[in-house]
Amino acid sequence: MLDAGSFEFVRSLIRERSGMVLDADKDYLIEARLEPLAREERFGGLSGLILRLKAGADERLVRRVIDAMMVHETSFFRDGHPFEVLREQVVPALMKARRDSAQLDIWCAACSSGQEPYSVAMTLDAHFPELSSWTVRIHVSDISQRMLDRTQEGAYSKLEADRGLTEQHLRRFFTPRENNWVIKDKLRSQLHPFRINLIEPWPYLPRMDIIFMRNVLIYFDVHEKRKILQRLRQVIQPDGFLFLGAAETTLQITDDFEAVPTGRGLCYRHRPE
Repeated sequence: MLDAGSFEFVRSLIRERSGMVLDADKDYLIEARLEPLAREERFGGLSGLILRLKAGADERLVRRVIDAMMVHETSFFRDGHPFEVLREQVVPALMKARRDSAQLDIWCAACSSGQEPYSVAMTLDAHFPELSSWTVRIHVSDISQRMLDRTQEGAYSKLEADRGLTEQHLRRFFTPRENNWVIKDKLRSQLHPFRINLIEPWPYLPRMDIIFMRNVLIYFDVHEKRKILQRLRQVIQPDGFLFLGAAETTLQITDDFEAVPTGRGLCYRHRPE
């Protein structure tokens, strides 16, 4: 059982290093996610792991702890509606606006194991054949290098494939390999992965036309949400589109963006100055 002092130490460490806010009643979550790591690292139990963390100077272990605590829930075409909006409204508008440059930059932040960016890539390939002559870059990032490696591998179990993919998707975009479905090189080559911790300094990023940062801000406090949204304002094109999760909003956090109704949901754009 995790004592109060150890819980507060881990809770503070996670918040300081990742921005993730754990409620005061989430001690069970720390135990469930860190006990397997403690056994894998041969500490004998959670108390040994925490003692090592308190001793400091083990950056590798800290990263593994942060990775273990992150929520990596995702699926292909998750929630459906954002990809309908991408297909029916966003991409047609941007293709018209970018006709001269023939270039699109899309960022899927907190990409987890890659289902979201591959869903974007499949949408573009299936519905916009004219983009084959454009430069289309899908930038993918996560705090977890393990998740970025999985995204680059592009291999998914039958259970993962069944969550959102049709037989048509599988036939067109995947190759069966042993017990997995592997995304074809044509789509994998469009992805440009990089590791980023959203609360730390960001690397140089090109100006993005579309940003997916869905179901990410819910884990931060208002201060960190505001900082992240202000940074997004700096890297998104003035006429670009920002997708947040259904439970997320910019209201009462920043005036940098305005909501754009999209039928059953919202996306966001620069608020005119």
